[in-house]
Amino acid sequence: MTSVERESRIARYDDYVRLANPIAPEKSILRRSLIASVLDTLEKNIRYSDSFSFFEIGPIFEPVKNDLPKEPRKLAIVMTGLREATAWDVKDSSKLDFYDLKGRIELMLSGLRLPNVSYTASDSYSHLHPGKTAELKVNGQVVGAFGELHPLVKEQYELGDSPILVAEFDLDLLRGIQPTYGIKTIPETPPIYEDIAVIVDEAVLAESVEALIRQTGGRSVTNVRLFDVYRGEQIGAGKKSLAYALTYQAEDKTMTDAEAAAIRNKIVKRLEKELGAKLRS
Repeated sequence: MTSVERESRIARYDDYVRLANPIAPEKSILRRSLIASVLDTLEKNIRYSDSFSFFEIGPIFEPVKNDLPKEPRKLAIVMTGLREATAWDVKDSSKLDFYDLKGRIELMLSGLRLPNVSYTASDSYSHLHPGKTAELKVNGQVVGAFGELHPLVKEQYELGDSPILVAEFDLDLLRGIQPTYGIKTIPETPPIYEDIAVIVDEAVLAESVEALIRQTGGRSVTNVRLFDVYRGEQIGAGKKSLAYALTYQAEDKTMTDAEAAAIRNKIVKRLEKELGAKLRS
């Protein structure tokens, strides 16, 4: 399969900038995505190592009627292979997966100090695996997507048996977002820590539960962290249990256990009302 055909399977768009005098038939269109480029590079090098993680930065070409194309810059990432190199003390290393890629992206965003980062499940990208894809949003604006490569796209390459993780982001959008340094005063009052687990329908997103917890708790809930997801016969088919670590803290006084309990009850009642959640004992 030529690079033109591969490109058309990966990009989401049907229109391309076409060259009047290409140097070769397979180079008759200009790319709309960097994904094909990093996959070509991976294919050429796949036999040389058990693990790969690399990126590419470059322009793509978006057609403009009766004018020169736009050339936004993109950042593409590809990862595949073993999580750890095999050695005398590492016999059976697991393979890189969706969450390894997500961790690298979170590390990048942490260095860029971008505010209000969120991840949303998406099936809008034909080159990515349904159910293993997420959009990245910053301040509510979509700046890219990442996930596992779709099996039908992977078939067009010789890439081995490991999952292929890819990401592509709009570098111009990322650069245009004002970073935040998160400077705030250190509270003088002690926090109260508590874990809660709620049972919800499988279709309910963990981020929706977290958003309601933060909205309901307001400034008194200073941190919310999902630390466990459980599915099993104990909670029933089509259900999942989401466990969160909560931190309660007041800015001007020491919060009492009774005050924390009141906030907790308010959170649970709202989760029950709006998401049909049930507190797991």
